[in-house]
Amino acid sequence: MRLLGLKTFRHGVHPPELKDETSGLAIRQFPFAPVLVVPLVQHLGKPSLPEVREGQEVTRGQRIARPDGFLSVSMHAPASAVVRRIGLAPSIGGRMVPSVYLEPFPGSTQEVMEGKPCQLETATKDEIIAAVQDAGVVGLGGAAFPTHVKLAIPEGKTVDTLIINGVECEPCLTTDHRVMLEQSDDLFRGMRYLLEVVGAERAILGVEANKRDAFEHLRDNLPADLPATVELLQVKYPQGAEKMLITALLGREVPSGGLPLDVHALCVNVATTAEIGRLLPHGRGIQERVITITGPAVKRKGNYRIPIGTPLRFLLEAVGVDDAVDRVFVGGPMMGASASSLDIPITKGASGVVAFTDVESERTHRQVYPCIRCGYCVDACPIVLDPSRLGLLALSGEHRRMADEHNLMDCFECGSCSFVCPSHIPLVQHFRVAKAAVRKARAAQ
Repeated sequence: MRLLGLKTFRHGVHPPELKDETSGLAIRQFPFAPVLVVPLVQHLGKPSLPEVREGQEVTRGQRIARPDGFLSVSMHAPASAVVRRIGLAPSIGGRMVPSVYLEPFPGSTQEVMEGKPCQLETATKDEIIAAVQDAGVVGLGGAAFPTHVKLAIPEGKTVDTLIINGVECEPCLTTDHRVMLEQSDDLFRGMRYLLEVVGAERAILGVEANKRDAFEHLRDNLPADLPATVELLQVKYPQGAEKMLITALLGREVPSGGLPLDVHALCVNVATTAEIGRLLPHGRGIQERVITITGPAVKRKGNYRIPIGTPLRFLLEAVGVDDAVDRVFVGGPMMGASASSLDIPITKGASGVVAFTDVESERTHRQVYPCIRCGYCVDACPIVLDPSRLGLLALSGEHRRMADEHNLMDCFECGSCSFVCPSHIPLVQHFRVAKAAVRKARAAQ
């Protein structure tokens, strides 16, 4: 589908972008906190297994936890430090999760130790997949799904198009924007690794029109021997969702309950791709990531390369926040999660930190009214569900019916329905509760 000459998808919404304050700010290195807390659960799948002991000295970049099976990844030390404790720490989801507490050495260097390189020219597909797992690479767009699992194409499935997701449609966030501008060589190298592994004929790098400088930079510097194109997309939310991106770029629709592989496509986030290109040639693992720190309550907004495990409290103190700070989101304001504690650490899946004052909070704490069946949510839903009906069924506790008759599990919780609802009904929250109940019931069976 094309609108105003640019590719896009049907439905969706247009929330305020709120990117201007950080989109022009170059990535800066963040200092080490006095204590870094590295959760062993930073990805979908099984927690990593610690391979260090309390009191042990570790070097920045050293592996401190190994994968526990295929659906798991390695963890690496974000700083040269002493392992002070291995125990539980709070997570953004509210659970206590096993973690490694590190105390960085005073004056710890930002240099990273070299490992065993995975050279594209000589490595097999299996070796590349293993290197991605050992590097601890997960989806850096927020999903945190282990990337090596996505790259292991099941027998009988094929990929003809690799899609690199540089959309970053979430309001406030500009990390992917800066990565595309500042790490284009890493990005192109990462694309070569991915194309080699999945066997795709071509790659498409999708960029929204509000990042035209990144689009032009990538288009003008695209290597001639790389079978790839850079496509400009209309600005719309949630265009960064892989199903929407596949529809916009390829005109293919992922079936209900299906995966991109069902339409011979594979989507990988642009920052994830750049990390693969940055880490694998040196045999390194992820020990930091680029994060946008912004919001009305933040004094020194910017894009920072932040060590994994940095406590939220230290991060906010370092950039400075208004005394009236009231709510802090990890991720963006549409799909991010409100932090219940400032003691939670930054993880691989955290693409942004957005802090609001009590003024903005008052504007969003609005009276909830009954559904008036206006249909705005139906027009907004990018996968054409009926959020109004689903919301009414959720209130009556008919969770199984929501899933069996109205495709609840296809909802990826983008928040478009809640954004447009004139009755201020927290539809996404209702759906999350219902989906959790359905998963629990199915697991019990």
